[in-house]
Amino acid sequence: MIASCSLIRCLAASAGCEVSGISPMTSVLSFRIMSSAFPNRRKSRGEREHIPRVPKQVDQAMENTDIIEFRDVHYATDAGLQLVSGLNLRVKRGETLVLLGRSGSGKTTTLKLINGLLWPTSGAVLVKGQPTKAWDPIRLRRHIGYAIQEVGLFPHFTVERNIGLVPRIEGWSPKRIGERVTELLMLVGLDQELGQRYPGELSGGQRQRVGVARALAADPPILLMDEPFGALDPITRVEIQQEFLRLRERLHKTIVFVTHDLREALLLAHRIGLFEAGRLVGVYTPEEFLKATDSTAAAYLAALGEGRRTRDLVSGQELK
Repeated sequence: MIASCSLIRCLAASAGCEVSGISPMTSVLSFRIMSSAFPNRRKSRGEREHIPRVPKQVDQAMENTDIIEFRDVHYATDAGLQLVSGLNLRVKRGETLVLLGRSGSGKTTTLKLINGLLWPTSGAVLVKGQPTKAWDPIRLRRHIGYAIQEVGLFPHFTVERNIGLVPRIEGWSPKRIGERVTELLMLVGLDQELGQRYPGELSGGQRQRVGVARALAADPPILLMDEPFGALDPITRVEIQQEFLRLRERLHKTIVFVTHDLREALLLAHRIGLFEAGRLVGVYTPEEFLKATDSTAAAYLAALGEGRRTRDLVSGQELK
């Protein structure tokens, strides 16, 4: 399967669906659309009551302020394992903030706290000035694009249907969905005829581009990316990184990007948030990171042997 059962459940949640059944043998899924998509549907037993939607006026009120904010956020598992501790962080509108750290440092947990796949144990996460717990969780997730390393495309959906999933749930007309899919395929550099193929018929690089297109399908203002290029071969990875930079300048989205690769962080970030053992060590511009004296940052630089080539990359000399 292109996506594991647990991954499919995560993706379905971020798209505003519940997965009511998965057959590993046939890769067939059955979806139960949440009530925010069809408000007149009778709610099933145990389905949580949704908090009223955040007013549209919030967009205007927050136009020139931070779009995401963590206020003394802590997150621990039910077993008591502390994954994030005392996180205070602001993400500016239109910036690309890269969360850098080794495995288990709290990067992905921090990402999931933004779109409500996880809820803080204490403290508050604000999106557009509203605590995530004050949002209808399904509306929150559809307000935020989500692209991950495994891509997680639904294997029995064509490329077109994968990209158009959230717009379809949102009630877009077939004509509008078709136009949006065509636009996005062009935007991410894929031929239109690939829209009729299935994920298993695509290369790794093509699947990753489709994953980015799907995350952008409903034109969300925020895009979360969890090591989206980590599984690609080095040449394809460099190509997609360059495409990412071009897309970023064109679309002006707010992007929170998780990686453990310092070179990738230096290339793609406006700012870098360095994590270690569940804590935010510091926030740096790429230029500041190269001069950082903190022991964690210095260890990254020493381990990767940073020198003239990376400095040239950050200054843009290798982007031509």
